[in-house]
Amino acid sequence: MTTMTNTRTDDEGGEYDSGLYRDDTPATLLPSSTALDHRMIGEYRDLGFLAMADVISPAQVRDAVHGLAELAARRPEGVDIQLEAFAHERLAQLEADEQLDVVRKLQRFVHADERLRQVAASEQVLGPVRAILGTDDVVLFQDMALLKPPGGGREKPWHQDKAFFALSLETPIVGVWIALDEATPANGCMHVIPGSHLEGPIPHVRRRDWQICDSKVPTARDVVVPLPPGAALFFDGLLHHGTPANVTSTRRRALQFHYLRRDAVRTSDAERLMVFGPEGADAEC
Repeated sequence: MTTMTNTRTDDEGGEYDSGLYRDDTPATLLPSSTALDHRMIGEYRDLGFLAMADVISPAQVRDAVHGLAELAARRPEGVDIQLEAFAHERLAQLEADEQLDVVRKLQRFVHADERLRQVAASEQVLGPVRAILGTDDVVLFQDMALLKPPGGGREKPWHQDKAFFALSLETPIVGVWIALDEATPANGCMHVIPGSHLEGPIPHVRRRDWQICDSKVPTARDVVVPLPPGAALFFDGLLHHGTPANVTSTRRRALQFHYLRRDAVRTSDAERLMVFGPEGADAEC
């Protein structure tokens, strides 16, 4: 298979203390029929997240998986693909429809697959996003697929998504993480720290990833968010969250979209690093 310039292999990750992720406090999963009224919006403001079942249908889940598999095999121009570190050992042995099992991340794909674009633009997703942001004029800011292949999908350490975005701190961002497989504590479901979005930006450092120092994570407050296929986690851009490695033989695939108001204020990477990076915050880890 030809390696294209939009495909690279992950060079981060590593061993970590399993105590960084606790499984004893699960999140509440709301039924899909739940209307985000003022009480629910208030809960989102307080906690920084809401988990909701059946946000996309089984047919949409299947279409999304097929779309991702085709993109992993075709590698079209403009779609960024990151392979797991072990990919070079397995890639030559895989058929085209199996190549998704060595992919860690796909990014910028909604222009390349109508099935995935329709998920990002669906009312089931945009309805709660609009309610949270308080406006109908929202835009898709980022589209990603985050995959933990069986037997080796690596950890994504604790972090805040705003640490990656050149946007003003006052800009509200809603992330939507949609499970395409059963996401469990063993195969790398989401973990969150409720209320951490209210505590402001935390300096990030380059260790196993661009991350919050392990010693700075309040693990006693960890809430684990197992999700069935089609369920979604809606969360604030400053919420502390992370996902442990997949130590099972099952797949843990997810879509992640970020939305913001159309009038959001952009900044520069230099300004972002002054807030989140050790260059400006004198972070030690």
